[in-house]
Amino acid sequence: MDEERPAETPKQRWDRNFNDLLQELRVAQTGVQILFAFLLTLPFSNGFPRVTEFQRNTYLVSLLAAAGATALIIAPVAFHQGLFRQGRKPELVRFGHRMATAGLSFLLVSIVSAVLLITDFTSSRNVAIILSGITAIFFITFWAGLPWLRRDWGEPDETESEITRRREHPEEFEKPTDG
Repeated sequence: MDEERPAETPKQRWDRNFNDLLQELRVAQTGVQILFAFLLTLPFSNGFPRVTEFQRNTYLVSLLAAAGATALIIAPVAFHQGLFRQGRKPELVRFGHRMATAGLSFLLVSIVSAVLLITDFTSSRNVAIILSGITAIFFITFWAGLPWLRRDWGEPDETESEITRRREHPEEFEKPTDG
């Protein structure tokens, strides 16, 4: 039997949305930090002087995209600090969502560029391009394609007016009991 969720206030909903966003950002931030750290140390490795101009340019794209991803994924935390206790959680959640989405886009570019760099260094250019393309398709499928295709699954969250109506007129939302 489905238990009905108690109606949440708009403030509770924004708090929940913000906490969910922070959890997602923690996961993404770890991946970005590991990739960025790897990219920062790469030029100091013994094999780096042997890279071609194409590989060096690919490295720069990957490094700068990782820096952009880092900035965008951490941005909601900085934004929260600037708006702390001002009652602007809806704005913070909307901003955080946009920054997280942009950060994931930069992370995608960085990952695909890193795959291109490493596969080009270890195999032929054609193999590197094919494997990088497969990597891009794989990430786009799971990060954008499937969520977009499944966006209508389940019931959408209640709007603020529906929450208010449920709170003010609970009798309208009571389920009939089998007697």
